[in-house]
Amino acid sequence: MADNYPEFTGKMKKTTEVLSSQFDSVRAGRANSAVLDQIKVEYYGTPTPIQQIATVATPDPRTLTIQPWDASSLKLIEKAILESELGINPQNDGKVIRLVFPQLTEERRKDLIKQVKKYAEEAKVAIRNIRRDAMEHYKNQKKKSEITEDDLKDIEKDLQKLTDDYIKEIDAIAAKKEKELMAI
Repeated sequence: MADNYPEFTGKMKKTTEVLSSQFDSVRAGRANSAVLDQIKVEYYGTPTPIQQIATVATPDPRTLTIQPWDASSLKLIEKAILESELGINPQNDGKVIRLVFPQLTEERRKDLIKQVKKYAEEAKVAIRNIRRDAMEHYKNQKKKSEITEDDLKDIEKDLQKLTDDYIKEIDAIAAKKEKELMAI
C-alpha cells in the first residue's frame, strides 16, 4: 500500500524522523550533545549549529564542554544556550563553556514527559495534515475525471490505514521515550 502513495508515505516517514530527532534533543539527565542540535548561534549574521563552530565533548556523564574554534563566538554560544529551552545555565570560563546536567527531579521528569507528549501530538497533527493534503489531491483528480468514485473510496481507505499506522508508530516512539525518562 505504501508503494501506491510514495510522495505522501515519504512525508509521513520524514515526520517520524523529525520526531525522533526532537526526542534526542530532550535531555534525560545525562550529558548528550544531541541536546544542542536544535540550538542555533547567530554567527556572522547566519544561524549556525553549535557543532559547526565549536568542539563539543563529554568529559563525564553529567557534563558537556563546548570549546569554540573562534574565541569571539564564546559569548554568542552562551547567549544562544541561555535563550534556548534547555533549562541549563552555561558556565563560561573565558575559553570553554560547561553545561552541567543536574540529576533529574520528579518535577523535571514530568516536564520532560509533557514536552515529549507535545512533540508527539505535533507529529500526529502533521501526519493528519499530510493525509488531508493527499485527500485533496485525489479529490481534485476525481473532479477532473482522472479517477473513479470507487478508486477514490479505495484511496481514502488506504490513506486512513497509512495514517493510522504512522500514528501508532508515533505513539510507540513516544512511549519508549517516556519509559526512558522514567527509568533515569
